[in-house]
Amino acid sequence: MAASRNKKWLKQDEDLEEGFSELEAVLLAGGLYWFVCILGSAEQKGKHAVQLSGGSIAKENVQDNYQQYWSFFRRPKEIEKAEKVPAFVDTFYNLVTDIYEWGWGQSFHFSPSIPGKSHREATRIHEEMAVDLLNVKPGARILDAGCGVGGPMRAIAAHSGANVVGITINEYQVNRARTHNKKAGLDKQCELVCGNFLQMPFGDNSFDGAYSIEATCHAPKLEEVYSEIYRVLKPGSLYVSYEWVTTELYSGEDPEHVEVIQGIERGDALPGLRSYKDIAQVAKKVGFEVIEEKDLAKPPSNPWWTRLKMGRIAYWRNHILVTVLAWLGIAPKGVVDVHEMLFVTADYLTRGGETGIFTPMHMILCRKPDSKSVSSSD
Repeated sequence: MAASRNKKWLKQDEDLEEGFSELEAVLLAGGLYWFVCILGSAEQKGKHAVQLSGGSIAKENVQDNYQQYWSFFRRPKEIEKAEKVPAFVDTFYNLVTDIYEWGWGQSFHFSPSIPGKSHREATRIHEEMAVDLLNVKPGARILDAGCGVGGPMRAIAAHSGANVVGITINEYQVNRARTHNKKAGLDKQCELVCGNFLQMPFGDNSFDGAYSIEATCHAPKLEEVYSEIYRVLKPGSLYVSYEWVTTELYSGEDPEHVEVIQGIERGDALPGLRSYKDIAQVAKKVGFEVIEEKDLAKPPSNPWWTRLKMGRIAYWRNHILVTVLAWLGIAPKGVVDVHEMLFVTADYLTRGGETGIFTPMHMILCRKPDSKSVSSSD
């Protein structure tokens, strides 16, 4: 009798344990689905975690290339050699492009937050403002100097009706941009060129306007890229740039300020951040007339760095996912290090924004003098 009751209780315990196991499995599956799909990454961008790569770098070489990238900053003299910078920037974008696109979007830049607007909408408005400043007509040919995977290009082409030619040094970004352009139905309006914006393969006086959005900060000497843009613009045409600079609040004597700026430089492939005071001087030196200059991050604009702070939970979720994918061999091992580097950089960017010593959107609007004004000045 006792043996029979024991068997019955054992059977009930087994059934209960089996029920708990099934419940745990359901909860685990549901939790993973919520973690990866419901929380999701920041935007819908056509790049999934399982597709993370090292761009044009072979999977087995990603870790080594990441180490090479960091070695650039361990040898400050290398940063002074301008000829080394393009390859260094190219390596950086091979390492980060997939992560940027997966976790941030197709527009690799910041924008002021706008109450009642999503990050994507605020980004689009920020991009459209750039081409509105150029005052170009539909069908005009304009240059995107440092186009990335073409997020701004597509927004600007759709908004203005202009034909946009984008140049980026990174071949992987060119391929990604072409894919996105085709999906958006803008491949006939948007053209991609793989090249160095310090030596562009375009003829003199061949563009009706030009813009660069947080891109010329990668140039070792701003004068070189501004000179090239000046060369390819038609006389009388406009150029607008959103520049990464230190502001009037930055002090090179303040160790915390220096730490923040150097952290931004290391994490974003910058040969050296410039002061806001340098921008107009350089533009005038190469021949531009400066029409307007303004820090778009200043009030009444809302902080651009809030998006970074709000993304901390997403970062930890994504970092766990990247780590698991690398452990499984789906993602390259070096991707984990790159993802961690970008999170550390986000903290420096946030500190730069909160203290007001750094802005990624110092806007300068310039004009290439037309032949008449040049003649009259002579």
